[in-house]
Amino acid sequence: MSDPFNGKIPIFPRKTMVLFFIVDTSGSMEGKKIGAVNQAIREVLPELKDMSDDNADSEIKIAVLEFSSGSRWITPPVEPGKYTWRDLDAAGVTDFGHACRSLAEKLSVSKGFMSHASGSYAPVLFLLSDGQPVDDWKSGLAELQKNNWYKFAVKVAIAIGDDADKDVLKEFTGSMEAVMINHDSASLIKMIKEIAVTSSQVASQGADATDSNQNAGNPKQGEVNKVIQEVQAETDAASTKTEW
Repeated sequence: MSDPFNGKIPIFPRKTMVLFFIVDTSGSMEGKKIGAVNQAIREVLPELKDMSDDNADSEIKIAVLEFSSGSRWITPPVEPGKYTWRDLDAAGVTDFGHACRSLAEKLSVSKGFMSHASGSYAPVLFLLSDGQPVDDWKSGLAELQKNNWYKFAVKVAIAIGDDADKDVLKEFTGSMEAVMINHDSASLIKMIKEIAVTSSQVASQGADATDSNQNAGNPKQGEVNKVIQEVQAETDAASTKTEW
């Protein structure tokens, strides 16, 4: 039998897993809240780079969408080691519905960031918000929920402070088990860093987005939810104050 590789070890391209940070930058996030978010994402980038470099089967990229009065893409999917974080500022209102529509557009196979299904793992969608949407968020989220990448993504949300609408975050993730509740800057940084790393690690391993067994459910989400509950318990036990 002939050797199709002519005696050479074949090198197969790595699959890509994108971690989407969806960040509320409305006026209520001004000060310590947006400062903690900026610090956490800046500090987690080297960890994501190392994780990606050490993974022979997949590479991890990040993309950042901010929303306030409207929504804006800060960066398309990019390798963490090639991106210098620029601090986000906070101002405006909470147009969450606009963010959902922007995300749905970029999760499109035809014209978005996720055009190569066979070369991608389902993404991680990481939502950070402290308030309540002021626009028609339900129709925006309904549009997003039709997207297949959204359906099979690992979804996480952090409610920053007691004013955050946890029911909206639950609608986004599909379960309260994937919603974390935060009350101070130190634990917010811990939550973002630990869950960003864990969810990326889980999502970039195992079955890919075209695997029928994965599509029959979302076992990766369940694995991440367990870690979410552990980190929530740890931060609740360590935190003795409400900073926000």
